Amino acid sequence: MKVFVDQDTCISCGMCVSACNEVYEFNDDGKAEAVVDVVPPELEEDAGQAAQNCPVEAITKTE
Repeated sequence: MKVFVDQDTCISCGMCVSACNEVYEFNDDGKAEAVVDVVPPELEEDAGQAAQNCPVEAITKTE
């Protein structure tokens, strides 16, 4: 699975970072971003849940 955070949509709420900080981190602009190219299998559930819970739907996931 891969995840992508749309920088124009992200509101920096931090929900994804707190849910799965191994995959999501804040960048220098204060926006969340995915820091892995491919989400490791053991983190897919947490990373996917973070994407689902994003209040502005800024995270896209692909298989």
